[in-house]
Amino acid sequence: MPADKPPDLDRWIRAPALRVSHQRETGVAVDELWHAAQSVRVNDTPVLGRLVRWRIPGLASGVRFDQLFREPPFMVLEEGDGWLVSGLVGRIWTLRRDYPRLQSADEFHDWSQRGTARVVIANWVHARPSGGAVIGAEARVQGIGAQGRIGVGAVRPVVRAFQHLIASEGIAAAVRRAERG
Repeated sequence: MPADKPPDLDRWIRAPALRVSHQRETGVAVDELWHAAQSVRVNDTPVLGRLVRWRIPGLASGVRFDQLFREPPFMVLEEGDGWLVSGLVGRIWTLRRDYPRLQSADEFHDWSQRGTARVVIANWVHARPSGGAVIGAEARVQGIGAQGRIGVGAVRPVVRAFQHLIASEGIAAAVRRAERG
């Protein structure tokens, strides 16, 4: 049974330098919405998908976001029925694919290499008390050390300019799929 609220991201990044969060309500049942969300592919989101593929070179356009958040450069930090929390570390502001591979959630939690960032991304669904469901996504970023904070500051304008695509393309695609049945 899916949780009745979003996952607790403070466990991973309590005071993010950058935070993006989107939610949307629908009359669809929680399980149907989660199943639909897990099936959304990068190429189902035209602009967001291009941005993701630009930031992760070599990523296939047909990969599902659910799969993306489970494989390098990401790693699953924790998951449950109707939710997934993933993370990555590295120099997210460079054009190189500079994302060290982590072996465990503890390694992500303890990551402290100066000049890098920690990124946590959560996707979830939960039931509304009045029926239907809520789908949500949140990303948090923490720069480590002065260079890490400068790097995160450098990507802030790009994130601000395009973060709405998470709701207008990604979440919207999941809701459309779920509502179509």
